[in-house]
Amino acid sequence: MSRDEAELIRQAKRGDAAAFSEIYRRCHPAIYRYIVLRVGSAAVAEDLSSEVFVRLVDKIDRFQYRGRPLLAWLFTIARNLVADHHRRAGRYTSVELDEQTAAPGTGPETRAEQRLAELGLVAAVAKLPDAQRQVILLKFAQGMDNASVAAIMGRSVGAVKELQRRALAKLRGALLEEEQESWVGNGKR
Repeated sequence: MSRDEAELIRQAKRGDAAAFSEIYRRCHPAIYRYIVLRVGSAAVAEDLSSEVFVRLVDKIDRFQYRGRPLLAWLFTIARNLVADHHRRAGRYTSVELDEQTAAPGTGPETRAEQRLAELGLVAAVAKLPDAQRQVILLKFAQGMDNASVAAIMGRSVGAVKELQRRALAKLRGALLEEEQESWVGNGKR
């Protein structure tokens, strides 16, 4: 934890609204992206990410530095809220991807193929075990390095690398299987 972050936490523990505001400004984008990729709804993600910061305010006095940054604690809160959301919903919903993902100037057929590929990837990621899914989301959706992911997940860098290796192998297999089914289903052999 940086000295700057340590001071910010001390100020927040004293009830300094500006400190909470700064924590929110720094951490909200990452927490929101993490949640929206897990729940598939911007509205639900807004609600859940707001709840993360409500819990931060309510429980900041209990935060103890244990070698992991404050963001790791917030990701843990977010992960638990997402799990509760899915338990209440009774199912895992697919993620709606941004309509702007297609490159400008691509035709409708190309955009449709891209969209189907994205949906296949999202479905494959949703089927990964939780730890593997979390590594993939933190590494590729959040753009974090292995050390940051390890700190957030409370694992070693080696364990994160192994989770990533296994997750990518499962994703590769699932996507190849889907592609083969698509070819057979379209009469292409």
